Amino acid sequence: MQSTESAWRERYGPWAIVTGASDGIGRAIADQLAQAGLNLLLVARRQAVLDQLATDWRNRYSIKTMALAVDLSQPGGVEQVLSAAQALDVGLLVACAGFGTTGRFMDADPTQELNMLAVNCQAVLLLSQQIGQRLAKRGRGGIILMSSLVAFQGVPLAAHYAATKAYVQVLAEGLHEEMAPLGVDVLASSPGPVHSGFAARANQRMGMAAQPEDVARATLAALGHKTTVRPGWLSRFLIGSLALLPRGARIKAMARIMHNMTSHQTAKAV
Repeated sequence: MQSTESAWRERYGPWAIVTGASDGIGRAIADQLAQAGLNLLLVARRQAVLDQLATDWRNRYSIKTMALAVDLSQPGGVEQVLSAAQALDVGLLVACAGFGTTGRFMDADPTQELNMLAVNCQAVLLLSQQIGQRLAKRGRGGIILMSSLVAFQGVPLAAHYAATKAYVQVLAEGLHEEMAPLGVDVLASSPGPVHSGFAARANQRMGMAAQPEDVARATLAALGHKTTVRPGWLSRFLIGSLALLPRGARIKAMARIMHNMTSHQTAKAV
């Protein structure tokens, strides 16, 4: 982080909410925030994993922690988070919870797609607004929304997932300008492939991918300095290469990439 620990706590502490905190980027960001001395409200679906992380970080870094197991795709999930955070002096929201699906959109399970929409978009909307109002009143704080490399064009074989991330990207860009005069920093983090549990759930295979710790470090360093950060050389390379192409060509390029990452699905079906 570019700030000293005391400056970081002053601007973004004393409490941070991290959704998706049990795995991948969310877990890595939570760990680095704990090292900076921020108290953590950890949100994910797996209570046992959260309890273990909460205890570990509390003991190692002498911070306060709360572990909240909740499924943000279900009715009332966001309300549980807001209720748990009501008595806390929250200075930072990190919305990392999310998942993806791959394959032909017409073959997708509607229930799973609606759950993805609820987690990736609806929960982000409600948490950003409700926590954002609190941050604006206190005159300082930050919001990190997890976008993606796929947010910048349509992506065949991940059409709906890419659409949810486009929503997050555009929301973060707008909020960045709205919230800056109120003392609140808003950042979209748009990584490419990352080694985490995401790929297994999305049923895709990745070759080159970034480490969650590197994505977390670059994301936190960019908060308060950028509108969008593209962590990792692979993300910057792919986005830079795609940016040179017309939008239609970018879609075709992403189609080839996704075909390579999901070809095992077709092979297994045959």
